[in-house]
Amino acid sequence: MRRREFIKLLGGAAVAWPLAARGQQPAMPVIGFLGGTSPDTFADRLRAFRQGLKDVGYVEGENVAIEYRWADNQPDRLPALAADLVRRHVAVIAAPGGPMSALAAKAATTTIPIVFNVGDDPVRSGLVASLARPGGNMTGVNFLSIELAAKRLELLRELVPGAARVAVLVNPVNVPNTELTLRDMEPAARSVGLQYQVLNADTPREIDAAFESLGRDRPDALFASITPLFVVRRVQLVQLAAFHRIPTAYGLRDFVDAGGLMSYGASLSDAYRQVGVYTGRILKGAKPADIPVVQSTKLELVINHQTARMLGLTVPPSLLATADEVIE
Repeated sequence: MRRREFIKLLGGAAVAWPLAARGQQPAMPVIGFLGGTSPDTFADRLRAFRQGLKDVGYVEGENVAIEYRWADNQPDRLPALAADLVRRHVAVIAAPGGPMSALAAKAATTTIPIVFNVGDDPVRSGLVASLARPGGNMTGVNFLSIELAAKRLELLRELVPGAARVAVLVNPVNVPNTELTLRDMEPAARSVGLQYQVLNADTPREIDAAFESLGRDRPDALFASITPLFVVRRVQLVQLAAFHRIPTAYGLRDFVDAGGLMSYGASLSDAYRQVGVYTGRILKGAKPADIPVVQSTKLELVINHQTARMLGLTVPPSLLATADEVIE
């Protein structure tokens, strides 16, 4: 072989080898993200989720891809969105949008791992066999919103000591959340000597109508359940509660940051970060059946002192002393 032809052949091989090597590299894993709301309303939660992934070595766009599916506050879309992620053969589904997202993912697949984030007991709702050994293809985080309902009501009663009647605002379309909230509300209200009435709201217009009803009936306080619609519409809820001068207890500090009176519950950002951690662990080979469901331990009582004064309430020193944060 002539020297010139040999060099040409060698140069061609040098180009071919890296191309072949690239072709043999494993494909980037794909996470399916099933959200009940929209990305613009949960940007901080997404940052927490991505931070959890980063904590175990995954960075979106570098060594992992994420396929997002958003229901835009239309829960009836979740089953079709979950089925679409299954058809795309994602490696794992992150379903941090509450029980409806988790149940939609569960109905869509029994083989693809699923990491959920729910406020109620996942054993009681049929997602896992037990907290310690979930079994099946699901594990995740329980941020205890339902289980803390009694404590939240107790704190509201302490802040509004003369209260005798409280309204409970729920979203009837979010059936699992509503059923569990109301089931736990009866014994919780009885334990602190409160009567309660239920108000339903499934749209922003129905939220307005619910508060108009509150303005007529004049309950002593309001208890708002945790549901994606209310989180997204938290400014509307807070402003209406202020307009009608109704002391309101929430399950997430997002409402208090927006001007609400008080909240008691887990840090949802921390829960989303944990979903990211579990998702990354599964990508590394862990099996959801063997990963215990983690229950949020970071609980926080947040009180908006300015809102309390506007409502004519005196925050007891005991509450001020135990609050994790008092917003002045």
